[in-house]
Amino acid sequence: MPLKNTGTTLHSSTLKALCSIPSLFLSIALVTILLSSLFFLRSTPRLHSSSYSAASSSSSSSSRSPFSDRIKVYVAQLPRSLNYGLLESYWSSPHADSRISTDPDHQSGPTHLRKFPAGSRHPPYPENPLIKQYSAEYWILGDLETPPELRGGSLAERVGSWEEADVVFVPFFATLSTEMQLGWDKGKFRKKEGNEDYERQREVVDLVKSSEAWRRSGGRDHVFVLTDPVAMWHVRDEIAPAILLVVDFGGWYRLDSKSSNGSSSDLVHHTQVSLLKDVIVPYTHLLPRLHLPESQKRQTLLYFKGAKHRHRGGVVREKLWDLLVELPGVIMEEGFPNATGREQSIKGMRSSEFCLHPAGDTPTSCRLFDAIESLCIPVIVSDDIELPFEGILDYSDFSVFVATADALRPNWLTNHLRSFSEEQKDRFRRNMAKVQSNFEYNSGHPGGIGPIPPDGAVNYIWKKVHQKLPMIKEAIVRERRKPHGVSVPLRCHCT
Repeated sequence: MPLKNTGTTLHSSTLKALCSIPSLFLSIALVTILLSSLFFLRSTPRLHSSSYSAASSSSSSSSRSPFSDRIKVYVAQLPRSLNYGLLESYWSSPHADSRISTDPDHQSGPTHLRKFPAGSRHPPYPENPLIKQYSAEYWILGDLETPPELRGGSLAERVGSWEEADVVFVPFFATLSTEMQLGWDKGKFRKKEGNEDYERQREVVDLVKSSEAWRRSGGRDHVFVLTDPVAMWHVRDEIAPAILLVVDFGGWYRLDSKSSNGSSSDLVHHTQVSLLKDVIVPYTHLLPRLHLPESQKRQTLLYFKGAKHRHRGGVVREKLWDLLVELPGVIMEEGFPNATGREQSIKGMRSSEFCLHPAGDTPTSCRLFDAIESLCIPVIVSDDIELPFEGILDYSDFSVFVATADALRPNWLTNHLRSFSEEQKDRFRRNMAKVQSNFEYNSGHPGGIGPIPPDGAVNYIWKKVHQKLPMIKEAIVRERRKPHGVSVPLRCHCT
């Protein structure tokens, strides 16, 4: 009974408190909040289930790969003769490349052509090092040609119409076209008459610019691969609004011939390229990959193999050569990437702590990526260089950057390199090993058709193109709203 009375007394007092006006309002408010919360929790999955699923899928995808969004790509309709048909012409031609015909490791005539299965729709890309180093176009199109069910690892989603695409990829093997002309009839390269490369350039531009997709955007969402510094040389001004995939901007510079009687070394920057809209892509490396556990002790301090005499920015290379060639611990070899030269480069890079990377005719070369594949720490002496995938990769983690003025001081460069500790050099090589795959194009499939590695060069190119989309879309909108007869500038000029 006492327990019962106690319970009754407590219940009675609670009722009295709840019946007070402030407590009553408080109770009603609490009940309202509770009911609202229950309604929200119950209704959210029904109203936003698709968004929730997409977010979950995106999160899950992000944990599996470095990319969280895909880019929708439409492949422009071009005749086969402008891409894979060009490869068939290359393989069936009796002409040897005139630039390497005196090379003892190169057999002249049709015997230098590697055989591939008859009727193959996707021929292999040439092994000729002068051409292979520019093969990005082949691997990018190979990714897009891969059946959709096998392309889960690619950032690019191929779509069937230009209306639903983020970008329009133009499948012209511009570099192969250029290299075939340079190799077989270089004298006509700068001319239009009798220049087969120019005829192909003209055909591509006329077809693309007559399309509804080009007229919609003024070409700003079109993607051209121009890895050779002189690819599409005759029509660059016409495709300037597009997204250009280039190895650097060196091919767009020229000497100012109007000053100092043509002897000026001042560079005039063309307004056709810009980091705002264009993408710097890697050369294709020519040397095989060295894995970190395979790396041996390195006896040489600094290694370089290449041509001593170059044009434009390459004058620095010649000065560096004269400064370094006689120094202990330094190997400077003049050579060509033929079979013998390739083996020398493999041995030289794998046995050296540092690999010199001075500017040549343009600010960069495939030598940088050969060094990375060989785990030879790049020493970059090129004040105007632009590098692939910056913003995603930090080159200072695995490369040494040296100002040209410092490098040209006697003994400065070798003393600087010797100041690095073994621990620092090991860290550079470990960081290099982590990014080697980012500079590799080969998908490992015949004809380049097959799933690409998620961390390979092609996917990283798509990632960089994806980063350009907001600016491209803004430029297209600005173009659409301009009054008739008024030109809205691209505003993507070099600075």
